[in-house]
Amino acid sequence: MACSVARTLDVIGEPWSPLILRDVYVGMGRFDQLQRDLGISSKVLTERLKWLVGNGVLERREYSSRPPRHEYVLTAKGEELCDLLLAMVRWGDRWTAGEAGPPVLYRHRACGRIAHAEPHCSECGRPMHATDVDVLPGPGAKADPA
Repeated sequence: MACSVARTLDVIGEPWSPLILRDVYVGMGRFDQLQRDLGISSKVLTERLKWLVGNGVLERREYSSRPPRHEYVLTAKGEELCDLLLAMVRWGDRWTAGEAGPPVLYRHRACGRIAHAEPHCSECGRPMHATDVDVLPGPGAKADPA
């Protein structure tokens, strides 16, 4: 499908993949850590990890040869997907956290302050939200969008 949202969802659109990425992002890269944190079956976790590695989002690295043991780390592609997760966190914290507040805080390393992800224009640097943009056909658009 000629749609970047659909293509992204093809990679991480089922419920487990974003949660696996979240866990790897925060440092839980070993199979047993992921399985324990997520409460996911071995079969499903194995399938999702294989899918994410195959799509270049995670890399499988050996950390022990006797016995052979592996961990999963984010690739550059996976790190960029975590930017998407930060946007999801912002929305979830605002609209679903309730009175308890956000379950996790994010400190920006550059300034040391607790912050949230804020989309901005790559050209002018100003805040950029869905209500601030016009959607135009790009070079990869279908000739007939109907």
